[in-house]
Amino acid sequence: MQIAIVGLGRMGGNIARRLLQAGHQAVVFDRNEGAVAELVAAGAVGAASLDELVERLVPPRAVWVMLPAGDPTEETIGRLSLRLDAGDVVIDGGNSFYKDDVRRAAELRALGIDYVDVGTSGGIWGAERGYCMMIGGEASAIDRLDPIFDTLAPGYGTIPRTPGRSRPEYDGRAEKGYIHAGPAGAGHFVKMVHNGIEYGLMAAYAEGFDILRGKNAERLPPEERYDLNLTDIAEVWRRGSVISSWLLDLSAAALAGNPELSQYSGKVNDSGEGRWTIDAAMEEAVPAYVLSAALLARFRSRTDNTFGEKLLSAMRAGFGGHVEIPQ
Repeated sequence: MQIAIVGLGRMGGNIARRLLQAGHQAVVFDRNEGAVAELVAAGAVGAASLDELVERLVPPRAVWVMLPAGDPTEETIGRLSLRLDAGDVVIDGGNSFYKDDVRRAAELRALGIDYVDVGTSGGIWGAERGYCMMIGGEASAIDRLDPIFDTLAPGYGTIPRTPGRSRPEYDGRAEKGYIHAGPAGAGHFVKMVHNGIEYGLMAAYAEGFDILRGKNAERLPPEERYDLNLTDIAEVWRRGSVISSWLLDLSAAALAGNPELSQYSGKVNDSGEGRWTIDAAMEEAVPAYVLSAALLARFRSRTDNTFGEKLLSAMRAGFGGHVEIPQ
């Protein structure tokens, strides 16, 4: 299937590569000419502008926008709306705010253009592992794009099937790693809450390892001090523990490489989705103690940070390539 990809950063470029490896045709554009050249060398069709990108597509066209949320995505979709025709589809695979999706879908619908929002999880490992995708939009557009989503998803893999999932009301695609979550905005809403949960999970690991490390503090009685090997603890927890996870895998790898995590500042950034998750919780009057505390801890880390927050930075670097260097 032919698809265009606008934005060839850490995830956009890898999405293009995974599609090319499966035999799809990717038409690519980025302001960074070097990024375009790399994909052309891998088999993509390059474009020097949005106009050229649209010209190289066979109707009905599909354009996947993989840019930072906010103005870059907004401006690009606005420019595409002036160049695409009725029956074409725009896909936003970034981390846009779901209410922006609702508005954009209505604006494009008036032009006969479909809009699909894809909450995409997988970070810098997606080219190899595949991407977990939460998709919003009209079913007809999503069904037409299914070959793309099926290729990008991890597939069944080796994960055991969940008992009871054979019932007809469950989406069989979920077992492959992607779902049609609902109408416009639903995909990014589900991904938004996913990232809020991610904040909480990461904070729990960070606080736990801080407690382990602090057990050798001079303030404690000598007989109650333990000089614990955090690298070994992370490794043993990966194997058979109920708190094993990919985030723990990344933590174990970071600690094995440098037990002091001295290459990380501990000043932890946030992508914005944690804030939006708390906003949604307040709108719905849903108590979200853990997620709120995890977000606020990131704010505090920018003025005073701990070893645990260095571990947060290490996890962010591990799954997303986010760089937070010592200041």
